[in-house]
Amino acid sequence: MENRQLILVVEDERAISHFISTILKANGFQVLVTEKGLETAGLVSSRCPDILLLDLGLPDIDGLEVLRSLREWSNIPVIIVSARGHEREKVEALDLGADDYITKPFGTAELLARIRTALRHGQKETLQSSILKNEYFTVGNLYIDIAKRMVTVDGKDVHLTPIEFRILELLALNSGKVLTHDLIIKKIWGPYSNETQTLRVNMANIRRKIEKNPAEPRYILTEVGVGYRLSEN
Repeated sequence: MENRQLILVVEDERAISHFISTILKANGFQVLVTEKGLETAGLVSSRCPDILLLDLGLPDIDGLEVLRSLREWSNIPVIIVSARGHEREKVEALDLGADDYITKPFGTAELLARIRTALRHGQKETLQSSILKNEYFTVGNLYIDIAKRMVTVDGKDVHLTPIEFRILELLALNSGKVLTHDLIIKKIWGPYSNETQTLRVNMANIRRKIEKNPAEPRYILTEVGVGYRLSEN
């Protein structure tokens, strides 16, 4: 089973957010929508979207402020979708870390093309070593296809939530290395989170889905009092 990529849309004009959501869902994406810029960091932290479509003219906070704050701790691909078309504003957004800038109105083909490009850039930044070359990781009967967001065990599809997949992806990218609880929490939920119990719950759920005996794990090993590591063999 393929874990569909999740896109967070931060847009206060409902007609536009509905239009974007319809396009994205028709093309196989999951969609999460909010009208409030102040909710963005929390949603990025809790839901781990794969890409962010961000309007600048939000009712509660300017989109550039959202972007500036987000870039202090997250590398999520961000595409600005705004009616502001002045070169100065485009340059400022790109200098703050936006991956792309689309000016309203825009066409369906353009939006999808830019999303595909941003997602490819995001994958290139995260894939490492052998995974960088192959875009997959395998150990024993566990197979993780990062590019397609697919996980199988013994050839059977495993369905993971977006956060569960992010955790497993992070472990795969650092297979054999011990990742501390704090490091995992910061990478998944952001630097201002204290999600120790949530991490334990998610890890237990992942093990239940991929391990034959979660009490004696084969793949995700616990370093008591320190963190977790994914077995290399």
